[in-house]
Amino acid sequence: MRKADCFYLGKIAKKFSFKGELLLYLDTDEPHLYQNLESVFVECNNELIPFFMESASLHKNDFLRVKFEDVNSEAEADELIGNALYLPLSFLPKLSGNKFYFHEVIGFTIVDQKEGRVGVIQSVNDTTAQPLFEVLDGETEMLIPMIDQFLVKVDRAKKEIVMNLPEGLVDMYR
Repeated sequence: MRKADCFYLGKIAKKFSFKGELLLYLDTDEPHLYQNLESVFVECNNELIPFFMESASLHKNDFLRVKFEDVNSEAEADELIGNALYLPLSFLPKLSGNKFYFHEVIGFTIVDQKEGRVGVIQSVNDTTAQPLFEVLDGETEMLIPMIDQFLVKVDRAKKEIVMNLPEGLVDMYR
């Protein structure tokens, strides 16, 4: 499985018992959706390796307590701590309306209600306090804040995101 065909689910946070059980931190608002998984991909040395679950149950808010097949000791569990977890994109629930996954809108065109076509989304930068669309218009790169108040419509059929951007934002880049 290629990482490009997957989404980041979380990471292996810590050991839970001396029998190889682990706590997985799930980076999601709905951890209950993932408690009945049969397997996950664990990133080991930049490769995604499938790990099958013998058991899994929710633990506190954002954790999943799991027992992987063939992980039967503290030492085996220690080797996995800190590794990232991935699932195939097909496991993501479909979103509708103005909700979207970041990977879904790459290649969409940003259209401002006043300015018209702004550019094409190249990526989403979510490492800042406010996520940003990284948009390219010819040779011009722009950062467009991903703020709900600016978002008017996500048109999946046209591959467009219609926005009502603050006056002067686009002009600042052009």
